[in-house]
Amino acid sequence: MSWQEWENQHKMITNESHESFAEKYRASNFSQIVGQNLAVSSIKSFLKDFPKKKALILYGPAGTGKTSLVLAAAKENKYELLELNSSDLRNRAQLEERLKPATEQSSLFHSSKILLMDEVDGVTGTDIGGIPELVKLINSTKFPIIMTCNDVWQSKLSPVRAKSTLVELKPLSISTISRLLQEIAKKEGLNESPYFLNQIAIKSQGDMRAALNDLQSYSSSEELIVDLTETRDIQQSIFNILKKLFKERSDFLNLFDSTNLSLDEILLWIEENAPKEYKSLALAKAFEALGNADRFRGRIYKNQSWRFLIYQNAFQSAGISYSKYAPLQTSFTKYERPSRILKIWLNNQKFLKKKSIAKKYARFTHCSTKRALSEFPLIKPILKNQNVQKSLKLSEEEIDFLNK
Repeated sequence: MSWQEWENQHKMITNESHESFAEKYRASNFSQIVGQNLAVSSIKSFLKDFPKKKALILYGPAGTGKTSLVLAAAKENKYELLELNSSDLRNRAQLEERLKPATEQSSLFHSSKILLMDEVDGVTGTDIGGIPELVKLINSTKFPIIMTCNDVWQSKLSPVRAKSTLVELKPLSISTISRLLQEIAKKEGLNESPYFLNQIAIKSQGDMRAALNDLQSYSSSEELIVDLTETRDIQQSIFNILKKLFKERSDFLNLFDSTNLSLDEILLWIEENAPKEYKSLALAKAFEALGNADRFRGRIYKNQSWRFLIYQNAFQSAGISYSKYAPLQTSFTKYERPSRILKIWLNNQKFLKKKSIAKKYARFTHCSTKRALSEFPLIKPILKNQNVQKSLKLSEEEIDFLNK
């Protein structure tokens, strides 16, 4: 199959996909932005007073409407919106060729334009591009630059903060998210109870995008119980990580830094969900990359060659993302938790922690590890004592295991 044939087939497949609720119900004007009145007022003032300040940073947790607010601002003012990619700032030649003219040349079809830099906290802070180039861009631009990020207080962003107006977006309240979910459920013809929708709102932790993803996920299954014990990483849930990895096309070498999941767990998530996004040649390339990641994982554990982690990470980030010929259309995909394999792996991890604790206990009490394991339920209450834990020199992970 040629690349052109594959691309045509791929487009046909993606066109059949359902649009995500998060995109379908994204706010398109200021009146649709809820719970962020101060931010709306601030961005209006910033655009009105430009170039008093040439840049503005919208910061706050995921799913609070940062990007939507910029899109609404462009539409309300009939401005062109030009999105910049953080990777562009790593290449000075590309900066001079593409980005610098964009900050100087007037829009052909609009009165002005807004330059949007999403996820600016992902820009490198090195001297070779990154933050220094962004500061240069702010100094020379003839058009307002609006950036979004989760954590604006990183030290590397200090030069950018000094040049920018800072606007914080707060997590949405449970009542606000619940009300919006009820409105959307009604529009979609979903007969969900207010209690069920309120449970989704509670689970979202103020993240409207996560709430919409959950609503769409639950509505496409027969699941009627929202698992509130399932933790959601506020900075970056595994759902958003997979969405970036599968939908976009970039190296993503730092993509997994914002989650507490290990590379091994992420590998299982990718293995489970790759067939939902990739077909034919792209799927074959993805599993080839995943196989290489697993090969290095094996060498790491067999030889304790931890320097190979960089290769495992590269194959299951850049290798997976570049398996496709082009970025995928933004459509909703219900990602599934790895079932049997993950359970086996997690059980093995639990046993390893249990065994390491038993070894330390056996060494301290001069008994066999086998006996310590067999009597583990009896000695577990003793092991929870902080003084005992200090005497055995238990690690934080081992203490967490005992407290679960």
